[in-house]
Amino acid sequence: MINGVHHVSLATADMRRCLHFYRDLIGLTVLGEGRTQPGNTSFEKVVGLEGARVLGAQLRAGNVWMEVFQYEHPLPTVGPTPRACDVGIRHICFDVTDIDAEYARLKAAGVEFISQPQTMGNHGVKAVYARDPDGNIVELQEIFPGSRVDKSHIHGLNPAGATHG
Repeated sequence: MINGVHHVSLATADMRRCLHFYRDLIGLTVLGEGRTQPGNTSFEKVVGLEGARVLGAQLRAGNVWMEVFQYEHPLPTVGPTPRACDVGIRHICFDVTDIDAEYARLKAAGVEFISQPQTMGNHGVKAVYARDPDGNIVELQEIFPGSRVDKSHIHGLNPAGATHG
């Protein structure tokens, strides 16, 4: 039985730069950092890379954990920056309050955005795509009252979006 999503994982070429983005700019909480030890055969088997060694960090974003790995062995390759339509996992979405203020704050900090925040039809959502330092797409979305979009991930709300009373 699948219980739900526990975490997402990103590989980065530069842990300091990645943590600056996700911790300092996006506001995720760092839960821990560490390094795998040489000869950790269980980790090598899980990731399918003989001799794999990583510097890792675990972060929390509300209801989801995120792992970040910087592989020290084997060294990573950097491919072309994927487009939103390319096959694979394409973005991580963060729920925000006041998307326009977040957009302005992050843009002033040098974050690359694909557009300005856009109202998504009649869904009661405003969204924008940005890129993290490794070129991954990061979506910011604001869900407005009355939206059909699920808000159960926000503490104190039921799946219909009404506050618990």
